[in-house]
Amino acid sequence: MAVFLATGGGSDPSGPRALTSDEVNRLAMTRFRNYEAHGRAVTITVPGTAGGLIVTGSVDYRRKLGYGVVHGTGRDTSSDGLIEWTATSVAVHPMADAPAHPPASPPRSGWYGRPLQSSGSALDSSLAIALGLGSDRPDNAQLMPQNGAAWWGRDQVDGHRVDIMTGPSSRDRSGTANRVRYWVGSGGTMYRVRVSVGSVSRPVVIDFDTQKYVPVKPVSGVTPTR
Repeated sequence: MAVFLATGGGSDPSGPRALTSDEVNRLAMTRFRNYEAHGRAVTITVPGTAGGLIVTGSVDYRRKLGYGVVHGTGRDTSSDGLIEWTATSVAVHPMADAPAHPPASPPRSGWYGRPLQSSGSALDSSLAIALGLGSDRPDNAQLMPQNGAAWWGRDQVDGHRVDIMTGPSSRDRSGTANRVRYWVGSGGTMYRVRVSVGSVSRPVVIDFDTQKYVPVKPVSGVTPTR
């Protein structure tokens, strides 16, 4: 996966500072809350040099499966259409006039499958990031402060008061603290994630609950990772 880099702030960027015990516990729960909800509606904004991409859809965190519609935001609309992905594969259904939201029942034909690229594609990196924001157990709260997690400020997302926090270093890459920023509500609900990928200069933004969650139905050629 592409290298992550801390980006962005909020309306009250008065951090960083150490997390309180309550903030640590909420940050530890936020990926589990996504899994506990089964799935979340997402809008993934992927910047690009000639215009970006916006993926509007849902992620099933139990089956590790995402589904949505892609729209180009610049001159290039060649990627417009439906998309479904797992941690290892992507299926696309090109559409000249893609709808605002993906149909609840995906078309049975017209899909083209390929492996999900582990590097070099901002879209694929963003899809992998979105899919990894759910876990079947809470993260270890005791290790978070030791590994660099911090509080950065407060903000509001669609009327929800949130704290902006950066996550701890990755288990397999020391010194990577502050490379992912989370907008976390009072109960540990994740409302936004902002992160940079190595192939684009501006951050990828993943917003949750921007529309109603629609259960994801697998299409031919895409097998959920269990």
